[in-house]
Amino acid sequence: MSAENPTPELTTHGVGPWQGELPDDPRYDPELLQRGDTRNVIDRYRYWTMEAIVADLDTRRHGFHVAIENWQHDLNIGSIVRTANAFLADTVHIIGRRRWNRRGAMVTDRYQHVLHHPEIADFVAWAREHDLPIVAVDNLEGSVPIERTELPERCILLFGQEGPGLTPEALASADLAVEITQYGSTRSINASAAAAIVMHTWVRQHAR
Repeated sequence: MSAENPTPELTTHGVGPWQGELPDDPRYDPELLQRGDTRNVIDRYRYWTMEAIVADLDTRRHGFHVAIENWQHDLNIGSIVRTANAFLADTVHIIGRRRWNRRGAMVTDRYQHVLHHPEIADFVAWAREHDLPIVAVDNLEGSVPIERTELPERCILLFGQEGPGLTPEALASADLAVEITQYGSTRSINASAAAAIVMHTWVRQHAR
């Protein structure tokens, strides 16, 4: 779990101090019960400790992982983590750079498992060890339209940065390559937006 340099978690919504007799459920945070909970969490998790929320999420995470290779834009990395949390991805894998600005994640990195792999070879070895097929997402010759493709129920969705896309080593490691069909003049769409589309496609196909 990534907890390095967490950012303040604030929202315009929330609840005030607990009214009535305090619960004795260990999932509740005594401090939040006393002062209220303004975190950006769903109502189910109001007043819960962060550890209790993560433990509950871990009981029902989906079978897909997300991996990003050598992304240079911190806000895009943070957006990926935030979207992965929204769709309950198992883990986000960051290949290449280790440090990134977590502001774009809007504190969701506290609830989302994040792993770092120094090189693509380290990531591929991890995927093979855990028997997870790699699905490369890039609009290259040979990629199949994601709208007409059944994604594996257990897999890692691998994304490259805008412009250069995935490296040849990453593409060579992929078990499947998919692309998002586009109809306008621009060759590519924002990388974090593309990742959200593909994650939601997996959810539509497999989420219960």
